[in-house]
Parts: sequence; C-alpha cells; structure tokens
Amino acid sequence: MEQWKKLTQALADPESGWPRIASYLRQRAGIYYRKSWSQCGEDLILRYLFDLLHIARPSYIDIGAHHPWYYNNTYLFYRQGARGVNVEPDPALHAALRRGRRHDVNLNIGVGPRSAELDFYVMSQRTLNTFSAAEANKYVDQHGLRIVETRRIAVQTFAQTVDAHLGRTPDLVSLDVEGLDLDILRSIDFSSYRPHVWCVETVSYAEGDGSGIKSPDINALMLENGYMLYADTYINSIYVAASSWSALGTRR
Repeated sequence: MEQWKKLTQALADPESGWPRIASYLRQRAGIYYRKSWSQCGEDLILRYLFDLLHIARPSYIDIGAHHPWYYNNTYLFYRQGARGVNVEPDPALHAALRRGRRHDVNLNIGVGPRSAELDFYVMSQRTLNTFSAAEANKYVDQHGLRIVETRRIAVQTFAQTVDAHLGRTPDLVSLDVEGLDLDILRSIDFSSYRPHVWCVETVSYAEGDGSGIKSPDINALMLENGYMLYADTYINSIYVAASSWSALGTRR
C-alpha cells in the first residue's frame, strides 16, 4: 500500500512526475544510480546537500549557463521541478536555453561587477566565451583557439539580475564566467544576498593535463563572507553558508 501511495504521488506531480517515476522504478529493480549533467558530478553533490538542508526544489541563478543540460549544474533541479534564472550572453547558446529550459527565465545578458555594455568574445570553443580580453587573448596565444566574433552585450550586476528576475535571493548560484568570477563575487553585498549554496569554477583552463591553477582568492573571499567549503571537484568548488549548515543541528 505504501509503495502504491508513493507511485501515485509521483504521477500527480505535473512538473517532475516522470523523472521521479523513473527513479522509483530503478530502485524497485535494484538499480541504484543517479545521472549527472554537470562536468564532474557537481549536481549530485548539490542535490545531496540540499536534501540535508531540507530544500526539495531550490531556486537558482545559473550565471554562464552555456547549455540547457550539457555540463550544466542546474538541469537536474529543473527536471525535478525547481525553477530559476539562466544567464547566457552568447545569442546562439541563449536560443538553445530558451528551447530547452522553457519554464526558466533565460536572459541574453552578462553579469558583472557593474552595469555596462561590454565586449563579449565568442571563442572557437564556446565553453570558453568571455568578457575578459586578457582571457580571450590567453586562449588564442596559449591554447591555439580563435576569437570567432566580438559582440557588445549588456551586463547587469548580480543584485540587479536577482531583484529584476527572481525577486528574492536564490537558494543556489552556479557561477562560471571565464575570468570575471572573482570580480563578480567581490561586487556582491553578502549581507543582503546570501544564497545557501554556491558552485563556483575555481580553476583556470587547462587542456586536460592537470596544469590548471586553483584560485586561492575566491576561496578566501567566500570564507571571509561566512561560507564554508563543502566539496571540491578541482574544477568547481561548492560552498554552503555557515549559518545554513549550523542550522542543521537544530533540525535533529
């Protein structure tokens, strides 16, 4: 009876019923695995963390979303019925997000330390698109990539984007903007905007040879602003607000 109740509850969920049904059937068949859409399984770590925080459907802002699901840290939550904002400056990639994430807010802008209109460098490897001329030139000089085109793209601050399109501080922020991550973090008033969890790219680009350099400045800034390092996949670091983590003890 209890198993039937769980199945009917999953069927009644219009947004996330089918993924839950698939998970239920896999477990009934003795198949215990979860699929990840992130680069290094970050979404599964995030899912586990939000389960600990008792947040079933975290709101999110995905800055540098790139693709609806490929190497995407928020698609797992989208499939489970969560909703949020995806920020993607590349018009072609933004169009794909509009098709693949129709229930999210999809913005064809950038997020930066200040409101402006900036040059956006579209690289031959589009996962490395950037607003940073220094980063773009490094990819050309050191990695043999090409700048396919340069576009003028509107940029908003983190606060402007959250206030205008989400209306409240998100539970999760995924940040991957190739060269501006630290500047964006430095521009945020953490006393006013304190997401429970951040997933931040904290290593420089390398061609799979282990030569990428971790950013101690990002880690120091997050710790100074009341976050603790929960997990690290080397490419991305996952931070949880110390206040959110300490509140777990009161729920037991």
